[in-house]
Amino acid sequence: MEQRISLITLGVADLPRARAFYERLGWRGQEVEETVFFQAGGLALVLWGREKLATDAGVPDSGPGCLTLAQNVRTRAEVDAVLATAERAGARITRPAAETFYGGYAGFFTDPDGHVWEIAWNPGFPLADDGTLTLPDLS
Repeated sequence: MEQRISLITLGVADLPRARAFYERLGWRGQEVEETVFFQAGGLALVLWGREKLATDAGVPDSGPGCLTLAQNVRTRAEVDAVLATAERAGARITRPAAETFYGGYAGFFTDPDGHVWEIAWNPGFPLADDGTLTLPDLS
């Protein structure tokens, strides 16, 4: 598993309120299917409904503070390999890798302290050679 984070997804109770907050900070986001994406340097900050995030990750809704860390990888096979490495290292697989609603492939695990990670291949989010993620125009 490469030592990098591609996305941080915050589970929010009220998406319009959360988006407005970040935009008041000067951030500019793009909304697609009730999900807001902000380019944040070489990674993305994502706002998504807390219940949807918990369901997608296969974990209980943990209330305020719910978030996932994600690493995007270059191939479907790499998703499976990273999940297997994580499991051997002591992770608990909370959702095995499967096709996603956005045309990708992803699975989830928790580390020994319960922090949720998503490992995903997303053909719409290309990675630079150094692993940097740049959001495409989502409009």
